[in-house]
Amino acid sequence: MKIDWHSSLLTSATIIDKNYKNTQNVRRFMIKECGEDFRFDREFMMWIRNDDPKTLGDVVNEWKRRHSF
Repeated sequence: MKIDWHSSLLTSATIIDKNYKNTQNVRRFMIKECGEDFRFDREFMMWIRNDDPKTLGDVVNEWKRRHSF
């Protein structure tokens, strides 16, 4: 099933597919899960799109790992 990254209900189980987009919908989900300090940066976006299978939950966990100091 193709995800509309602009308007679909996103959950931690949502699978990142080849059509993934960094939309405002994704940004809202990430801020909800990671807090107001969440920001996309180029390195993180490259990790998201590196063709390794992952879910939005994996993305949340990776962002938290990178920013837990």
